Amino acid sequence: MSRDREARAALSAVVEPGEETVAVRLEEAGAVATWNAVRDGDDALDKTGLLRRRAVRVDGAGVLARAERLGIDFLCPGDPGWPAPLNAMAATMTFGADRVPPPFGLYVRGDVDLSGAVDHAVAIVGARNASRYGERVASDLAADLALSGWTVVSGAAFGIDGVAHRGALTVGGVTIAVLASGVDVPYPRGHTDLLDRIAASGVVVSEVPPGSRPMRSWFLARNRIIAALTAGTVVVEAAARSGALNTARWADKLSREVLAMPGPVTSALSVGCHDLVRDHGATLVTDARDVLDAVGQLAADAAPLRQGEERPFDRLLPVQRMVREHMSAEGPSSVDLLVRATGLEGARVRRALRELAIGGWVTQVPGGWCLGSRVP
Repeated sequence: MSRDREARAALSAVVEPGEETVAVRLEEAGAVATWNAVRDGDDALDKTGLLRRRAVRVDGAGVLARAERLGIDFLCPGDPGWPAPLNAMAATMTFGADRVPPPFGLYVRGDVDLSGAVDHAVAIVGARNASRYGERVASDLAADLALSGWTVVSGAAFGIDGVAHRGALTVGGVTIAVLASGVDVPYPRGHTDLLDRIAASGVVVSEVPPGSRPMRSWFLARNRIIAALTAGTVVVEAAARSGALNTARWADKLSREVLAMPGPVTSALSVGCHDLVRDHGATLVTDARDVLDAVGQLAADAAPLRQGEERPFDRLLPVQRMVREHMSAEGPSSVDLLVRATGLEGARVRRALRELAIGGWVTQVPGGWCLGSRVP
């Protein structure tokens, strides 16, 4: 097992996150054999020799030792704390264009059990330059999900990501930040304190070793882990070109729920959300109840049917409503007139009028019946 861990740590330091060819080989041959092939310059894995040159400077045991000195755990598939939802990624390695390469391992900073934290987890992602509307709904959504016992997962970026983490923390909930850098390299720098708070009550994870500074392509690669850790991904705000939409695509490949918050039709920041609903089958959600109805257990988390406000008129019996609706607002209505208008028998009309009078809906006057003071 130690050789496997060392091989996985070495691969994480040499291979680009999300690289498919090496991930496929690992599933077929195991971590040790795959690392040996990379180190020896296997042309099928490394036509340019780049990985072999990188491997010369890397020692898996050294990578693990450095992580241990920093108080950072390294989780591998099969470890007690390994999050089971990530196993779905390995199963996609035979899917061709729909592959979602699993990480070689996860570097973890925080005292919360990652495996338990993702038993009930939802991703909230969105625009970095979020609007006040987006920040408000993301914060409320994260807080309500956390209060319902669900873990909020995001990428710790500015905008919607950061707001979602803070919303969960505000109510004492658990939140997970998935970074494109090492877990000891806060990015963005402006979220250093936020990441410390997340590590204190939740988890900060990454697939790249401690000390790694983020590369542009790594942000898109880490989105697949955000999607894989959760039962569903909620996109709160996203322009037509947005990293949040990339997370939604990974979620779709993994057969996770894709959900989108609607926004003003005049807002460029909501174009991506509306496209997800219109063209890609995303579920439109407006609050935590909608989200849990989509990602939760069929009975336990089902949202109640949304209904408009019930009015007193709604509680009238069908015959009573029919009689009242055929009464004239301009003067008394006789029983004979109401019989002709409704097609009901005279006895039924008279009974309905007496019942309506008790409730104040009609009043008997000389010459017939008039509408009462109650408003439908």
